Amino acid sequence: MFLRQIEYLQAVIEKGNFYLAAEQCNVSQSAISQQIKKLEDELGVQLLERHNRTFSLTPAGEHFYRKSLIITSDIRQLVRETKRIADNNNAVIRIGYYKGYYGNELSEAISIFSEKYPTVDVQIVTGSHEELYYATENDTVDITLNDQRRAFSDAYNNQILAESRLYIELSSKNTLSRLTHLETDDLKNTPCILVMNQAGQKEEQNYYEKIIGLKGPFLFADNIQEARLKLITGQGYLPVDVIGEQVWFDTAVSRIPLTRNGEPIRKTYCAFWKKDNSGYYIEDFAEILKSCF
Repeated sequence: MFLRQIEYLQAVIEKGNFYLAAEQCNVSQSAISQQIKKLEDELGVQLLERHNRTFSLTPAGEHFYRKSLIITSDIRQLVRETKRIADNNNAVIRIGYYKGYYGNELSEAISIFSEKYPTVDVQIVTGSHEELYYATENDTVDITLNDQRRAFSDAYNNQILAESRLYIELSSKNTLSRLTHLETDDLKNTPCILVMNQAGQKEEQNYYEKIIGLKGPFLFADNIQEARLKLITGQGYLPVDVIGEQVWFDTAVSRIPLTRNGEPIRKTYCAFWKKDNSGYYIEDFAEILKSCF
């Protein structure tokens, strides 16, 4: 019960009031208040100063709260490790994602999945479109988050997740950043920076050159941070997919919609997994992933 009382206290502090904390913990407001009072009585110290409908932490409460976060994190890790040992470390899900995808949806889905299935070992693979396709074909990846570049196959479960719009990132000092949108032809004399490993560079360049219509010279970066450093120093521009509403705050980098003949350029992002390799964990992760988009 002591651990449950700590979790109630954490919820009250993080939500800022007893009502929302009780809602999160699926108990009544009076129950959560009583349990925190019982915790204080067991400790023999006051953790919260009550002020009508608000509260503040006492110095002892601040110390207890901070240390309690470390303790509960350790306990959850202990539970995960214990269950994994009991499960003989057999449960594994291998998730692949396209290296040009920079969204938060995948990490959010993995977080939810890991909380739900703490004994399942989540393994992550990243690569080019074709690398992930062959990894899925060869059963070295169970499910892939990728943009659609092939016709859907009947051998696969093909779950559409979202439609992205292509934007261009470039230095705010570049005169092109003053435009409200950029046509593909506007960029023909500026290097295009792509984030891709060496094995997938030719494939990625062909896609952006022949399908998207970007004609300038191409540069490559191993990761998004390296790519943005290149564009900030005036070496080129970076095409990025934006899913949902465009939100951008970086003053050093401008993000501008890319168009072709006046029309927005879009991509479709999907989850792919083979029908003959479709287990419970894969299906459930696919549903969690879809809910995050």
